Order: sequence, then C-alpha cells, then structure tokens
Amino acid sequence: MEKNKNHFVVIMAGGIGTRFWPVSKKSFPKQFMDILGTGQSLITQTFNRFAHFVPTENIYIVTNEDYIDLVQEHIPNISKEQILAEPVGKNTAPCVALASYYIQQKNPDATCIVAPSDHLITDELQFIHIAQKALDFASNNDALVTLGITPSRPDTGYGYIQFQPTALENGIHPVKTFTEKPTEDLAKTFIESKEFLWNAGIFAWSVKTITNRFEANLTEIHSLFCDIDFNGNFKNSVTVAYGQSPSISIDYGIMEKEKNVFVIPSNFGWSDVGTWKSLWEVSSKDKFENGSIGQNIRIYDSANSLVYSPNEKLVVLTGVDNLVVVDSPDVLLVMNKDKEQELRTVVAEVKEKFKGKYN
Repeated sequence: MEKNKNHFVVIMAGGIGTRFWPVSKKSFPKQFMDILGTGQSLITQTFNRFAHFVPTENIYIVTNEDYIDLVQEHIPNISKEQILAEPVGKNTAPCVALASYYIQQKNPDATCIVAPSDHLITDELQFIHIAQKALDFASNNDALVTLGITPSRPDTGYGYIQFQPTALENGIHPVKTFTEKPTEDLAKTFIESKEFLWNAGIFAWSVKTITNRFEANLTEIHSLFCDIDFNGNFKNSVTVAYGQSPSISIDYGIMEKEKNVFVIPSNFGWSDVGTWKSLWEVSSKDKFENGSIGQNIRIYDSANSLVYSPNEKLVVLTGVDNLVVVDSPDVLLVMNKDKEQELRTVVAEVKEKFKGKYN
C-alpha cells in the first residue's frame, strides 16, 4: 500500500485508566497493558494498526513525560522526536493542540487522524478503510470528521453523536448534536431512533482546519500553543503553555461548538475497554458466560463473571454470579459487574485513605 506523506497520526497516550484499577495505575496505565493476553499492549496494537497505512515517521505519540520510557519500550522503532511529552494532563484539547501546532510547522499540508491509545479494534481491515475515508474527506474539505460507532445497546457510559440521516457522500453524514453520557431511558430513546452513534473519540482534520478552529473557539489555548518554540527551548515552552492552559476536552471546546462537523457511522469491532465490564464483554467466555484472563483460574457453578489474574496464583470461583474478580500484586478487587461506574469514587477514597499507596 502506497502511503501518503501528508497523512499523520496523533495517538493520545497520557491517560491513567482509573476504571481499570487496580491493574491500571498512575505508574503503569492501561495503554501499556496486554489486557486480553494477546502478547501486545494496547498502545503497541494501536501504533501497528496505523503503521499499515500511514508512514511510521508521521505517527506521533502524546503522553505524560513520566511515560516516555514506557512508550519507547512498547514501540521501539519510534524516534524520540515522535514522542511529545506533556508535563501535566489537561484533558484532550491541549493534547491535540500540542500535536497539531507541532505537525503544522513540519508540514502545513498535513491531515491528521487523532485517536486514543487504549481502545480495542478487532476488524482492522474495516477500520483502515474507514480511517482512510476520513483522512481523504478531511484533506479535501474544511471539515472536522469523527468516527461514530453503531451502538449495540443503550450504554450510559458513552457519549452519543446524532447525525443527519442523509449522507453527503461516501457514507459521511453531517452531525446534528453531541450528547454526553445519557441516562438509561435517554440512551434507549437514542437507540430506538437509529440516529445516534457512540462517540469513539477518533477524529480526522487538516492541521489548517483544526488550528483555525482553536483560534476561533479556544483562543487562550491557541495563543499559548502557537507560540511554542518547537525548534529551540521546546520543553520549557511546553511547560509554560501547559501551566497556563485550561483543562478542557476537544469535544466540549471545539466539536460541540462547530457547524462543519461530520461523522462516519462505523462498525469495526470497537471497544474502549474502559471498564472491567467492557473487558468481560469482549473476552472469550464459557457456556455460562464467564470470562477468564490468566493461566491459573478455575470456575465452578458460577455465571456472568470475569476473573483477571495474570499472576501464578490459583484463583477459584464457586457459586457466584455477575462478579468481577481482579488479582493484582498488591490489591484484590471483588465487585458487582454492574457497579463499574462507581469504581472511580471507590478508587479516590482508597487513595486518600492510604495516602496514595495504591496509585
């Protein structure tokens, strides 16, 4: 496959993955985990997926400066210049701004696809087809493009994108509205209408378009990041920019405010594997709907449960239903599988009580 030298990728890899605690921690977050036992971490899979159709030297990783060594360990063929370090996490808008202005001064004709580092995609051929379609449309139009996932259930853990039923061209639809995580009743209404998609947080745009949109909608971030000294004292100027930047998402700061936004309805086996329940959903299961990831797990008279134990310890489940059991070296987590959205609060309380010991 001939690769377009004007096509770039920005992989966002600075998150901590709190809802995957206690395995995903600040010192070793989810994107560096081999979550399904495939032999590759999520960030390695993400990089390799994009390397099929974008020049490898055009793939940039934005991550916390604490994770630079981990990125190089998991993607050994990446150069240091392709790792853009954030001194502190300020949500996705500053992350996108840093990469966009950096790439723009290298190639003003660049078109970028922006994606999280820690999502699972099982149909890679379909993903590549849709991602190339998004890049081509963004290259030829002053447009912000996002990939929306055809929903399979009324999930309250995702944001939703409402789209115009009539496509402009090639399956690309204008966006009507964005909705943050809805109530269950509202999510059911969305599914029934067949006009809503899950927001996967995967975007495509030209650097010219996105930097113009920063200037129009997030003027403070624009003024901070367009002044970064990319060829001189880069690290210090990035530190100054992040120190003064607001913390805001690209969805809230730009996508929800803009008119020229388009979505491609997609179905490529996507999961953000953002919670233990979502890992259970994509894992291989026995006839009683039990999923197990680990070598030394035995399950008896139990159903609808997940056991995650990559250690050598023998883990036995018997006579239980709808549980998540996670065995990490220093924490054992046992919880109801349907209480996934409450784990963030529990983790915050544990960290406070134990003075950050289990971060």
